[in-house]
Amino acid sequence: MGIKTAYSELAIFGNPPAFTEPLHVGRPNIGDRERLLQRINDMLDRRWLSNHGPFVQEFEAEVARRLGVKHCIAMCNGTVALEIAIRALGLTGEVIVPSFTFIATAHALQWQEITPVFCDINERTHTIDPAAVERMITPRTTGIIGVHVWGQPCETEALTRIAEKRNLQLLFDASHAFGCSSQGWNIGNFGRAEVFSFHATKFCNTFEGGAITTNDNELAAKIRLMKNFGFAGYDNVIYIGTNGKMSEVCAAMGLTSLESLDSFIQANRENYETYRRELAGLPGVRMVEFDASERCNYQYIIIEIDDAEAGISRDLILRILHAENILARRYFYPGCHRMEPYRSYFPHADLLLPNTNAVARRVLVLPTGTTVNETDISAICGIIRLCILHGQQIASELSKSEVDTTAYVS
Repeated sequence: MGIKTAYSELAIFGNPPAFTEPLHVGRPNIGDRERLLQRINDMLDRRWLSNHGPFVQEFEAEVARRLGVKHCIAMCNGTVALEIAIRALGLTGEVIVPSFTFIATAHALQWQEITPVFCDINERTHTIDPAAVERMITPRTTGIIGVHVWGQPCETEALTRIAEKRNLQLLFDASHAFGCSSQGWNIGNFGRAEVFSFHATKFCNTFEGGAITTNDNELAAKIRLMKNFGFAGYDNVIYIGTNGKMSEVCAAMGLTSLESLDSFIQANRENYETYRRELAGLPGVRMVEFDASERCNYQYIIIEIDDAEAGISRDLILRILHAENILARRYFYPGCHRMEPYRSYFPHADLLLPNTNAVARRVLVLPTGTTVNETDISAICGIIRLCILHGQQIASELSKSEVDTTAYVS
């Protein structure tokens, strides 16, 4: 890794990149490798690889215990968990959901011929705006899906009041929010149910997996049937269902991840504090900060770039970072409403989503996790600092060798 002190040293001008290997936003955490392999050997000795085996049962119990929730139903992935939760709640017609989310949140509805009605967000927190939700309710609305973006909780109390007043189902996509809290309560306890992702890129992973949590006994029983073809015992199908089961090897990884959860969060928090220190005072750069009074997993490092104030566009900074093997990301660009099929279905959605559009133009997510250290962060922030301090010069130099740089000049 090379520390760069002058903008002329940037890789975008043909120099060696700061990092020899790609630095990702989130490389998978592994935890105790020996403990994982021991569990896998136990699984192989038992020859019980799926169908609600002992590791899945243990994983569900441990997640429920940690979150203080009655029920955790492990799933093969977070998207299937969303689809099953949506179906279990009987959602139909229209469901209000933010456009500033991973596309799976919208697809889980559309896949079941439910119309996602895209709602604007709070420009500062990036979570769904309850006031905007109320404006989007129609006679066809049956539910609301709130998304805890970056682990920052939605305004759960306000959304609960709206759902109760309008007799709507309330579901939360908590894919980013395992280990986080809202008003001191663990996320996992809000709405009728909450859905988690344990994908490999999440700080707590099961290789590939997800889960639904709920305090509703009847709903939990229904979800358990639905994720296993509707079986209520051998040769006894009593409900329509699909295959949403988590495998034993995924649960083994999940249990191993849970054992290292505190150290993962500590590493994330230390990186977060280093980024805060390194980026402080840079014009046009705002770091999304977390509420210190709540529990947080610090899984994401998010900055916003104000092109005009910074003197350089977010997208040119992204291009410069990628040249250095720093694979920053534009989450959730350009917003679900600008992706297909929704772009064709709702061509005028932009008019109702000014905050979503503004945030999607500004957000940049930076590498963090247990494989990123303080030295790495200093190098990353040093490159961002060069971008901010010399934005016009960089754009001018690039314009000499490129036919069209208008997309990168602020």
